[in-house]
Amino acid sequence: MNAVASKADECNNLALRKASRYLGATYDKALAPLGLRATQFSILQQLSVHEEMTISGLADVIAMDRTTMASNLKPLAREGLVTIETAAADRRARSVMITPEGLARMKAALPYWEGVQAEFEEKFGAEPAARMRTLLENVLGTGFDPWAE
Repeated sequence: MNAVASKADECNNLALRKASRYLGATYDKALAPLGLRATQFSILQQLSVHEEMTISGLADVIAMDRTTMASNLKPLAREGLVTIETAAADRRARSVMITPEGLARMKAALPYWEGVQAEFEEKFGAEPAARMRTLLENVLGTGFDPWAE
């Protein structure tokens, strides 16, 4: 193996993206019967916990740039699963709220999501899965600021 191939095999980003695409596709497939993708489910799940969030706040919680979050919200708004309005506290910001239809769709999708969670933990191991989530959460604290202007 040459030095370039060796370095490619050590790429943290590639390893993370491969695993992310693999697991993300699994969640997407499970949620497809309800017309949701994994990212949309995560957005609805967060909004079900926080009654109202700004687009920027929601993007921060999900670790996504604001522009991508706004793009992800558009189909949810078109389907009536979320509403997007001018924020009362700051007229420059936009607030996002889950609608009753969005909450119902998220609750209907929950068993599908739970099924993938359980199957992954069965195959990967509950303890390694918990460690993986902790390690991945720790990545967010490394000091990078990928969406800074």
